[in-house]
Amino acid sequence: MPNETTRLLANAARGDQGAAEALIPHIYHELRSLAAAKLRNERQEHTLQPTAMVNEVYMQLIDHADVDWRDRRHFFAVAATQMRRILIDHARKRAAGKRGGGARRVQLTDQFIQHTTDPLEILALNEMLERLQELNQRHARVIELRIFGGLSVVETATVLEVSPATVKNDFRVARAWLAAELGTEETE
Repeated sequence: MPNETTRLLANAARGDQGAAEALIPHIYHELRSLAAAKLRNERQEHTLQPTAMVNEVYMQLIDHADVDWRDRRHFFAVAATQMRRILIDHARKRAAGKRGGGARRVQLTDQFIQHTTDPLEILALNEMLERLQELNQRHARVIELRIFGGLSVVETATVLEVSPATVKNDFRVARAWLAAELGTEETE
């Protein structure tokens, strides 16, 4: 079915409404799982729900007629980026009312985004990720796909078209840099 999904993505990007509607059953479950993983440890009264996140991401991605979807992995990598942006925007809104500031201690693990409910931690990581992107775009993309996107080493390697060993090395280096910048300890 991946070939069918890729075909539907390409047709939907060209404005084919029928393809966009036919695409939903091919990607909805995986998008919802990705969104649920990101929101799993949020507070129970959280206003952002997986279904709403999936709907928002789907509409944003399908409305981009200028994107040349290479395959379903490409689609889900971009979806992970969009989910990151949604979470960051949501965290900014939540953090706007909080007072104080200063350094935030952030434990960097593969599942960071699944285990934090503190919007200030998410914002701190996002700021550092933007700085890292200025230094090394691939390292920043590896962190984004692994931490925010929840992709495995192999999936990340496929999206970035590099070897799994390169992803592991990039992740290790980028995580060490982020830990140093955030003033926290690196965890495995």
